[in-house]
Amino acid sequence: MSGDGPGAHGAADRPLRYGIQLPVQSQSTLYAEGWEAGAGPAELAEIARAADRSGFAYVACCDHVAVPRRLADAMSTVWYDPVATLAFLAGVTERVRLLSHVAVVGLRHPLITAKQYATLDHLSGGRLILGVGAGHVREEFDAVGADFRHRGAVLDESIDALRAALGQDEFPEHHGKLYDFSGLGQRPRPAQARVPLWVGGSSPAAVRRAALKADGWLPQGDPWERLPGQIATLRRLREEAGVRDPLTVGAITEPLYVGEPGWATGRRTLSGPPEALAESLRAYRAMGVDQIQVRFRSRGSGELVDQMAAFGAGVAPLLG
Repeated sequence: MSGDGPGAHGAADRPLRYGIQLPVQSQSTLYAEGWEAGAGPAELAEIARAADRSGFAYVACCDHVAVPRRLADAMSTVWYDPVATLAFLAGVTERVRLLSHVAVVGLRHPLITAKQYATLDHLSGGRLILGVGAGHVREEFDAVGADFRHRGAVLDESIDALRAALGQDEFPEHHGKLYDFSGLGQRPRPAQARVPLWVGGSSPAAVRRAALKADGWLPQGDPWERLPGQIATLRRLREEAGVRDPLTVGAITEPLYVGEPGWATGRRTLSGPPEALAESLRAYRAMGVDQIQVRFRSRGSGELVDQMAAFGAGVAPLLG
């Protein structure tokens, strides 16, 4: 994956790229498989290596500092720290990109975020994609003294501050309403000349933020039929603002299973031979999507690794 990704309109001859939100590191009841509760670092490393071997563009990790008791039954309290997790996985992989999906940057001062992620990019040889979002759990913000009510405005300025702090200047400079810094050196610098910054979220504010400030857009649960309208809005806002830099447009697919599962994978799961899966997934490219985030149904880490290998060998070559 290049630093900033393909253009918003998508090149017809460019393959549809694919990445994965890692299991184990976040265990919301919305998507976690039963086996993940007993898994840990060994399984995470095994799955990241499988992504590296099977042509995945990125592995992704979520971000929550603390989950309040009122949400714990649905969200669980298993949320690995993204910087620590992605740094660990950088050491056991060679080429796959490392994506925060998404870092809730409003919980931390931009210089702290920049120090963490610049170090990660440096240590990984330039493999970071910084995905950012506004967050949604009020208690997290209250606990660390962050502003939940104005988190959108905080995120907007944080993006600008991070652009400066993750640049090539040893002494980054930013002067805004919320953050003001200069004359403060931070090394090591990122290995990349420009760290790709993707914005997550599907609200009108998030789409506008992605269009005007980001190198990529990470939708959050948009149904299939809503994506074309969202993509059209992204393009229109970007064009109206005169932003000509490329934008990587993402989508999250249905749960997948390569082949015939032989067990109940759920009615929403897309399964079948590689040709059938590829035909369905190519429709994302037709609507202007550049990269898809896939999730496979599985009964254990071994089955997941097998599914990733089958996808990389059988489905991916048909996504061009």
